[in-house]
Amino acid sequence: MTVRVNVAALHFYLRLELSMKALVVSVVIFCGIAVCGGQETAITPQVVSSTDVKDKTVSGPFSNEELLQFTSLNPIDTHTHVFVSNPAFGAMLKRLNLHLLDIVLVDDQNPHLKDLFAESTAARRFVHGSEGRAALCTTFDPYRLNERGFTEASIRAVDQEFNQGAIAVKIWKNIGMEIKDSSGRYILPDNPLFEPIYKDIDFHGKTLIAHVADPSSSWSPENPASPDYSYYKEHPVWYMFNKSHPASREEILQARDHILEEHPNLRVVGAHLGSMEADFGQLSQHLDRYPNFAVDLAGRMPYLMLQPPAGVIAFIVKYQDRLIYATDNDLSPNDDIQQKIGEWEESYARDWRFLATDDTLDYRGKAVKGLALPNSILRKLFHDNATRWFPGILREFR
Repeated sequence: MTVRVNVAALHFYLRLELSMKALVVSVVIFCGIAVCGGQETAITPQVVSSTDVKDKTVSGPFSNEELLQFTSLNPIDTHTHVFVSNPAFGAMLKRLNLHLLDIVLVDDQNPHLKDLFAESTAARRFVHGSEGRAALCTTFDPYRLNERGFTEASIRAVDQEFNQGAIAVKIWKNIGMEIKDSSGRYILPDNPLFEPIYKDIDFHGKTLIAHVADPSSSWSPENPASPDYSYYKEHPVWYMFNKSHPASREEILQARDHILEEHPNLRVVGAHLGSMEADFGQLSQHLDRYPNFAVDLAGRMPYLMLQPPAGVIAFIVKYQDRLIYATDNDLSPNDDIQQKIGEWEESYARDWRFLATDDTLDYRGKAVKGLALPNSILRKLFHDNATRWFPGILREFR
């Protein structure tokens, strides 16, 4: 099914915010990208060629005018990894009027993320010193799965973090893609040993962040055009193609879906567009099926940039209450602080321009047109949805 869209007209309707008319238009357009006639339709990546766009690309940090517009949204980034307390970094957060969710995870492939206690201590130190600009997302150590009393010890540790102000818990892709049980089988996110932990998170009214599986490119032949190509070159342990692995990507995602079904009152945020970034049809079906499921945009903005703009606008309009702004930005002890501050600010400026303006941006030498979303939707993406899906994220950390 092919749908031709006058993008300028769509922007006109969005800017006027005629809600009923915009909704009708968006539904018609959405049929071109979502589930039509019960069939999932994956979107073929497209980029506006620089030869087709005469506008000059915009890059670099915020201009003064742009900064005023960005800060007026009271922006929240719900997916960061900060383990350093630094006055210059804190000053950047104030200048951008930015709040963060600082996420802890355990990764035995990363020397900085192997020790949960040390990592959590560093994250709490940053959060406590952030003057209310950061909240904590904790985790449990899945590498201890085969130890006696794992579940009970994990619940005690998580509850202790809740008592100190943590507002969420994260599970990571090593569950499903790396860790094995005592029988040598890869564990999945719905492993029975995790079930009491999920119940405990729900009982305390906290949120579960689930980064399970990875993009489909991890299970596909190498493709230099993929947004993830350089990541898997640098982190080959997570490149699953042609590896002997008993759990497919689909099985891992199905295990995540089982959690959603078994815990309908548990808020679950799928990190990185729920690892369904390459198929908006599949993602749409999940958002329709599971009201307790939302997704963040962390590290997946290129996937939005690579789609036809009209389809992306329609998708965002339809699911404007279920999409949460995030970046996956990080800051570790060995980083150059000033360089990182520059990278962080430029990432926010780029993302804001893509979502909020009709500027032409550069992505890997290609010109990409901004979506020019209305302020009512921008407010949800950058602020309102974060406060809804992560209650307490703006409350001062104890």
